[in-house]
Amino acid sequence: MAAAGIAFEASQSASEHGRGACPSQTRPIDLVHLATQTMGDRALEVEVLQMFARQARRALHDMATPDADAVVAAAHRLKGAANAVGAFRVSAAAQGVEFDASDAARRAAVSAAVVEAENFIKKLYR
Repeated sequence: MAAAGIAFEASQSASEHGRGACPSQTRPIDLVHLATQTMGDRALEVEVLQMFARQARRALHDMATPDADAVVAAAHRLKGAANAVGAFRVSAAAQGVEFDASDAARRAAVSAAVVEAENFIKKLYR
């Protein structure tokens, strides 16, 4: 949990010094965006990230179907959840699947982005 405290403190101090106005695209989860969404409530941040990780994993499962409409619906849900927590790479990849659900490379990009976000979340709470 110490890493989580450091990460959240860094995101708070960046926003307090005016550097948080532009979302950080360097991390799988934009912690400044997340802190803004949760009004700096660290317990809520943890809960929201854990919920997102479960939703993302479920969306990947739901996208493993030949039904293009189901794939698009799952990608759309994932895009919304990702935007809410600041997982903008996941969101962009999911949007690609919404555009072309039959493209295997786009589906693989979603999987890679979700794994990257999950690993980032796990590292925060070690």
